[in-house]
Amino acid sequence: MHPAELGELEAFRDFARAAPDELGFVVEEIDGAVCLGLPTIPGSELFNRVLGLGLDRPATEDGLERIAGFYERLGTAWQVALAPQAEPLEIASWLERRGLSPGYAWMKFSRRVGDPPDASTELGVEQVGPGRADAFAEAISRGYGVPALFHDCLRALPGRDGWHCFVASDGDEPAAGGALYVTGTIGWLGMAGTVPEHRRRGAQGAILAARLQAAAAAGCEVVVTETGELREGKPSSSYRNIVRAGFEPEYVRPNYR
Repeated sequence: MHPAELGELEAFRDFARAAPDELGFVVEEIDGAVCLGLPTIPGSELFNRVLGLGLDRPATEDGLERIAGFYERLGTAWQVALAPQAEPLEIASWLERRGLSPGYAWMKFSRRVGDPPDASTELGVEQVGPGRADAFAEAISRGYGVPALFHDCLRALPGRDGWHCFVASDGDEPAAGGALYVTGTIGWLGMAGTVPEHRRRGAQGAILAARLQAAAAAGCEVVVTETGELREGKPSSSYRNIVRAGFEPEYVRPNYR
């Protein structure tokens, strides 16, 4: 499996496992694909989606039927992240016959570890453990504008095996956050958000550089991440930050919804 897919897949699988039971996350592996389900938020495409379809082994129509049944039983919307390496080539037509169509695609990036970019900010940036888990959760929750029920899910990550969580602070106030998840020699960057009133202060550039340094210290050989593909009239500061940090675009991945 391509590192850009494996890093994301393992990070989201563990994120779901870390969630409190009352959140209701369901994770099931079907035909080699990881199916995430969150019936408490049935309309969320990010948390009701399929990762790795056709990558660990070729997908089958029977397997896709079982995946569709999984989401039907949960009563949620669902989305399939369809990597260009997925086999067989007929998967896209199978999805379309079931009423799924390509939505907003993601650009996948990677870079070698080493030579982190120079990044400066007046904010204080630090890696945090359980003692500052609330600060990390607050920064991400407010940055993304996610429902309050995700707070306990996010606060479970600092100190959890595989996760390296960072917070940029203005004094005692959390201004931004970001996470690194390490699986084998792959580092995945995600869960990055900045509180609206602290944007354009260099927080994410500094947190990104800190995560690259942490990835090198953890023994990673490659670091991967993703963001929405560039579209005319749809500017993306996230895309610019990633490229500025030395990441190379790998491929565009459609998301069937």
